Amino acid sequence: MPLKITSDEQEEQFGVKMKQIQIDQKEKEAEAAAAGFGVPYINLFRFPITAEALNLLPRAKADELKVICFFYNGTELRLGAIDPTNQKILDLQHELEERNHAGSAIYLISEHSWQEGMKFYETLPVIKTRTRDVMISETDIERFGAAVDSFIALDKQVKGASVTDVFSVLIAAALKFDASDIHIEAEETKIVARFRLDGILHPVADLPNDLWVRVISRLKLISGLKINIIDKPQDGRFTIAIKGQKIDVRVSTIPTVYGESAVLRILKPMAVVQFENLGVRGQSLEELQRQVERPNGMIMTTGPTGSGKTTTLYAVLQKLNEPGVKIITLEDPVEYKLEGINQSQIDPSHDYTFVKGLKSILRQDPDVVMVGEIRDLETAEVAIQAALTGHLMLSTIHTNSAAGAIPRFLSMGVKSFLLAPALNAVIGQRLVRKLCEKCKKETKLDEAVAKKVKETLGTIQNQTVKIDLNNLKFFASVGCEACQGLGYKGRIGIYEIMVMNKEIEQLILKSEVSEYVMQEIAVKNGMITMAQDGLLKALDKMTSVDEVFRVAE
Repeated sequence: MPLKITSDEQEEQFGVKMKQIQIDQKEKEAEAAAAGFGVPYINLFRFPITAEALNLLPRAKADELKVICFFYNGTELRLGAIDPTNQKILDLQHELEERNHAGSAIYLISEHSWQEGMKFYETLPVIKTRTRDVMISETDIERFGAAVDSFIALDKQVKGASVTDVFSVLIAAALKFDASDIHIEAEETKIVARFRLDGILHPVADLPNDLWVRVISRLKLISGLKINIIDKPQDGRFTIAIKGQKIDVRVSTIPTVYGESAVLRILKPMAVVQFENLGVRGQSLEELQRQVERPNGMIMTTGPTGSGKTTTLYAVLQKLNEPGVKIITLEDPVEYKLEGINQSQIDPSHDYTFVKGLKSILRQDPDVVMVGEIRDLETAEVAIQAALTGHLMLSTIHTNSAAGAIPRFLSMGVKSFLLAPALNAVIGQRLVRKLCEKCKKETKLDEAVAKKVKETLGTIQNQTVKIDLNNLKFFASVGCEACQGLGYKGRIGIYEIMVMNKEIEQLILKSEVSEYVMQEIAVKNGMITMAQDGLLKALDKMTSVDEVFRVAE
């Protein structure tokens, strides 16, 4: 006998059908709207959204902007938004791309589709007092920072901390000691933690190697890396909020014989060094000021990674930053935000390279252009053309000395008759550690070092520098509590500034580009080399002779 359906049930079924018809109609409207906006459309009803995708975007932000990350595979991510034209969502898209080193796309979704996607947040595990943006609390940083006043105290704190607190202790200490990087490495018998202080790595703590799996898993969790991948390099990040500032920590892991090596780069907001405080002095400073104030031409900085090239360029930009001057930079990445300067970051994943970015910048009517690095012939040619057509061009190139920049350009294939008139000056530089003011003391050099010092200083041909080679006094590091027994605290630049002249231009045009010949001509014309500048700073009690010869021998 067939079942009878009551009037109430009929009414309920009718209501369900009408609701579904309304939902289908809204989806069709959303699909049509997507076509109008020129963006793809997707329906997230019963779409399998993974925890990895949801974890890229805090729920509060998803609620605020009516957006959801519905797909992520490690290299590509997809966002669904009710209003894909919202500028805040476009900014969020760019932020997620940078943070996760992934390509992305925005899809238009309906209100119902967004609500269906948001239900997946209910399935995520809750981590108390932790968010995606602030994974380590300010309270933890302050508490552990107060307890670590030396490397010995740090080692003790790390050994007594839970795996959860290990990173809080290390980061608190790194911030207190002003470290730029934290290295955590698995060795055969232990886990070693090291800090990079003023460019030098120092062991600060170690742990039993049987903790490695838990330690690396914890790091991967807080930095958004895949815990189950141990045989491939990964990159992630997390953010610390402390004293009203957000400090980014970028994390890199690579597989090694005994586990994985992890490096945490601490990116603290830093004030731009003023031009006058760079450490360029005397006639070199006067000459550099003249070159910087020229309306066109090219000024290059050279040196290895970590030698302060970007800091020098930013100081120059800050000096030039006036209301009547249009300044545009092209960087990878943007390291400091400068008010009044248009800063652009390259994005190879979207085919926004140095070359294409530079060509676009030149259509923006700039007076001054800074390109983070010249790596290839095409970029070099566009930069040189800009310098020859009324722009002041600033950039960096990887060579060991100022004189080495010209052979490097020509080896790329740059035409000598274009390079010679375009180049104004080349700055070679290194960073040396400064002696600790509280414990430095006068020292006597051994015979071989003293001879080398006199030979180096004796070749100075700059008439403004007067030195009594028979009465040289130098200072050395000792070590105290203030500098953690290292004898050094902080760094300062040592420089050589090679300014173009007719003699050097003729050598370029004749393709006689020996680095050594150019160095000799520059010294003959008064250039002080990096080693000489370092020794002059050592005579002024700023650094030690050993430190100068370590970086500029």
